[in-house]
Amino acid sequence: MESAADPAAPGREQRIFAIAAAAVIVVDLITKLVAEATLLRTPGISVLGDWFQLRLVYNQGAAFGLHLGQHSRWIFLTVAVVAVVVLRRMSQTSPPGDWFRQLSLGLVAGGAAGNLIDRVRSTRGVVDFLDVGIGALRWPTFNVADIAVSCGAIALVVSMWREDARQPGPPAAPAFQGHDAE
Repeated sequence: MESAADPAAPGREQRIFAIAAAAVIVVDLITKLVAEATLLRTPGISVLGDWFQLRLVYNQGAAFGLHLGQHSRWIFLTVAVVAVVVLRRMSQTSPPGDWFRQLSLGLVAGGAAGNLIDRVRSTRGVVDFLDVGIGALRWPTFNVADIAVSCGAIALVVSMWREDARQPGPPAAPAFQGHDAE
């Protein structure tokens, strides 16, 4: 049983991290399985005309198609494992009561883990299926994990900025107290 006085016991905020990460992993995996089952034999499905389509792509690289040669899978798999460990550690050392920081860290960790699962389960690469753009001007195809990483990273920056804004600044210099020339 978890004791309220036990400082090592995970707090409510760390549960937010775990729940956010788990929710992203589950939703990401389900949507990828559905995308593979639905889009495997079709060039794509138009959702909002040319602007938003569902199109199955296997990405062996990282974000935006970054590729590091024949060992990309293992390099990015290792980077993802390290990222999840670092994010978990950041969660454990975050300021008490900062649920927003925990949520942002959980989103990033869940997204990293979601894409990590793809790298482990298939040599084809990460399943991407959300295609946005106009004509030939297309954003790189992405997935739910990528959305979570992007939104979580932005939220993490905001959280850290808010923490910096709460920190007391350097002490104000005393006002100049000159003598009257009388």
